[in-house]
Amino acid sequence: MQNSVQIAFHGIDHSDAVETRIREKVAKLEQFCDRITNCRVVVEMHHRNTSSLHHKGEPYHINIDITVPGDKIVVKRAPKDPHVHEDIGVALRDAFSIAERQLKDYTRKLRGE
Repeated sequence: MQNSVQIAFHGIDHSDAVETRIREKVAKLEQFCDRITNCRVVVEMHHRNTSSLHHKGEPYHINIDITVPGDKIVVKRAPKDPHVHEDIGVALRDAFSIAERQLKDYTRKLRGE
């Protein structure tokens, strides 16, 4: 990748473990497409009850913006079922799976398939 990965956390504390996991997933995306010029990942949690100190039951929202020559791939994972992405690992897996499919589509389009 020509630029570094930008990772932001909103509504939750920064986690080195989550950041490492995101960097691993971005590296995997680069195996499918070496033309990524920029990648920004935002991990956020919307709190329904701001007075609560507990996050149990709150889903993680993952936004991935990937810039490639001539296109931009955007993944916004805000689950309809609030219990689906209560686990950060599942939320990341689902969001990066979509990003991978979109990058594969992009590279197929470049090759004229």
